[in-house]
Amino acid sequence: MSTIIATLGTDRARRLRAALTVLLAVAVAVGAPFYFAPFQVFQLTMVLLYAVALAGLNLLVGFGGQISLGHGAFFAAGAYTAAVMLDRYDTGHLATLPVAAAGCFLLGLAFGVPALRLRGLYLALVTLAFAVFLPPLLKRLEPVTGGSMGLTVDKLQPPAWSGLAEDQWLYLVVLAVAAVALLLARNLLRSRVGRALLAVRDNESAAEVMGVRLSLHKTLAFAWSALFAGVAGCLYTWVIGFVSPDSFSFVLSITLLAGLVVGGLGSLYGPLLGAAFVMYVPSVSQDLSEAAPGVVFGLLIITVMFVAPTGLAGLPGRAWAVAARRLPRPAATTDRTPEAGSAPDAEPESPDESAPGERPASPAASESSATDTPADPAVADAEPVGAPPRTEKE
Repeated sequence: MSTIIATLGTDRARRLRAALTVLLAVAVAVGAPFYFAPFQVFQLTMVLLYAVALAGLNLLVGFGGQISLGHGAFFAAGAYTAAVMLDRYDTGHLATLPVAAAGCFLLGLAFGVPALRLRGLYLALVTLAFAVFLPPLLKRLEPVTGGSMGLTVDKLQPPAWSGLAEDQWLYLVVLAVAAVALLLARNLLRSRVGRALLAVRDNESAAEVMGVRLSLHKTLAFAWSALFAGVAGCLYTWVIGFVSPDSFSFVLSITLLAGLVVGGLGSLYGPLLGAAFVMYVPSVSQDLSEAAPGVVFGLLIITVMFVAPTGLAGLPGRAWAVAARRLPRPAATTDRTPEAGSAPDAEPESPDESAPGERPASPAASESSATDTPADPAVADAEPVGAPPRTEKE
């Protein structure tokens, strides 16, 4: 009974700590735009935006086990969907979000069907080809996309009743969308679909034997991943107010994949850490070396991979494991019982108890040692060795 009460108390304390942590994180996130400068608020907004895209890529690569080098193409599709609706059809900003999400979901669904027959490097090459040919295609569709000049649209403006600046309003809106997207990804992974994705990633043959439809869940992985990327692209149009084909080259896809690997594959917090890496590390590289920022960026990625092979999300656990191995372990204390001879109330040892490695003495041997007389009469009448001969008197 006491064990059950202790377990319930531990669970209650764990839930309380988790609730306090969430409340603290929400308070810090909401209060950030009122403390930092406008440019820093813009950087935080871009971090949240990239986190949504990396959450979708994490569903496909980290939990689905499929590699994609064309995630920037879905990002571009969502951005251009919002830009075209705002520029050509003069719709509201909020109306572009569900349309971009639904359009990219269908695009990912259509792309996932032919990708079922591919895996590994072949799938990576096909997705990379999709990211390579999309920018030239956008340039060719000049009547719709604006060609090489791109499209310029109005940013999402704050309402008059809010009293907020433009950067603060954009940050709070993107924060709300990112929170919903990350919560959706978390619940999706804990659902039947998420468990099926994990089973497919670990062992496709075993998952198929257990009744998991490989084709369905692989296609859905692409579709859900494209949906998150489309939402991130729509938010990008709201924040930047400009889209062009050169903004969505294949370098964006590689950068997103590198950010996810650095943040931590298969981790719920990896997209946030990877988004911060994607946003801040290029600017740090530019400050360190204006001549070759790409070299510094690559060296930083290599350094992070050596220090944290499982990503930044697994770094605390790795550091704790290293510290636990190096800390001195407490010596094991054993209860020493007093010796039988030294204790006043010690009982005599039983004749059956013997030291390890020794054969227990037989009952005959025990009796002979106790009486010092041989048990066999023939042995009793035998002459001792070295004794003088008996006389007749004897």
